[in-house]
Amino acid sequence: MACPEKTVAFIGLGVMGYPMALNLRKGLSPDYTLIVCDIAEEVISKFQSDAQGKGPVKVAKNGRSAVNAANMVVTMLPDSAAVKKVYLDPETGIIGGVEAAAERSPEKKTIMECGTIETATILEIAKAVELSNVQSNSNSALTFVDAPVSGGPMGAQDGTLTFMVGTNNKEAFPTVKSILAHMGKEDSVFFCGEVGAGTAFKVINNYLSAITSLAASEALNIGVKMGLDPKLLTDVINVSGGQCWVTSKSNPVPGVQVNVPSSRDYEGGFRIELCAKVLKMGSELAEMVGARTILDKPTLEAFEEAKNDERYKGKDARVVYKWLNESERK
Repeated sequence: MACPEKTVAFIGLGVMGYPMALNLRKGLSPDYTLIVCDIAEEVISKFQSDAQGKGPVKVAKNGRSAVNAANMVVTMLPDSAAVKKVYLDPETGIIGGVEAAAERSPEKKTIMECGTIETATILEIAKAVELSNVQSNSNSALTFVDAPVSGGPMGAQDGTLTFMVGTNNKEAFPTVKSILAHMGKEDSVFFCGEVGAGTAFKVINNYLSAITSLAASEALNIGVKMGLDPKLLTDVINVSGGQCWVTSKSNPVPGVQVNVPSSRDYEGGFRIELCAKVLKMGSELAEMVGARTILDKPTLEAFEEAKNDERYKGKDARVVYKWLNESERK
């Protein structure tokens, strides 16, 4: 049986989590065991097949059993409800599992959530961890990390994600970084501050990304409507003042770039519903800290209209270009 120090668990094999876990298995040395956990059994079976020959892979049925077997647990969960279930459930949750494991053999463990989750939920998990440490008479037995990612499904597949790390245990960062670097670029794993800071960095980044997605789509749509070559227009923009990640890495005009969502009928990217969600989170953060904003509300209105249209529902957020192109000027 693999020892917990040489075992990493990954919970949540969704659109992002699956390639992240696969890259993690590829990056870990063969003497490490990777434990995977997901509610979909067919996904687990596919992962075991895809990871064959890359090192030991075992399966956990829930967070409790995962953290019993591993001293490092990474979760990539879709929303606050899933996070609370996986971490806080008294029967199957991670924190309860840590407490149970500590009664038999106390070991330092690190648990980290990499999804974009509401700050209130992240702080709730952090508070539960602090309480658990106090009850076990050890303020450092369990470390919680919020480490949301940027880079989308393409970055997850390529292993080029950016991680924004927040933790109250700064000494844990080197170990955390060594694990996250298997799923992203080592120089793109940033220590942002205490728990909650990682989420704040991520929300602010997504706030800007959502707005530039609409702005870039508007600009390119103007050019297309004028009869300009969108690829040439993109080339000019990308060496000029309008250059941004959207125009250079995930162009919204179909055919301008290969292997991006717009050239796959806007499939396999950052869904417009999620983009609207994180933009709203950014707007709420601005309100919470008293920062004046102008562009969030009209951008949210645009995303709401687009995502409620059956033609664009569930597509990559850059589908706002298609929505603009196919809409009449009001």
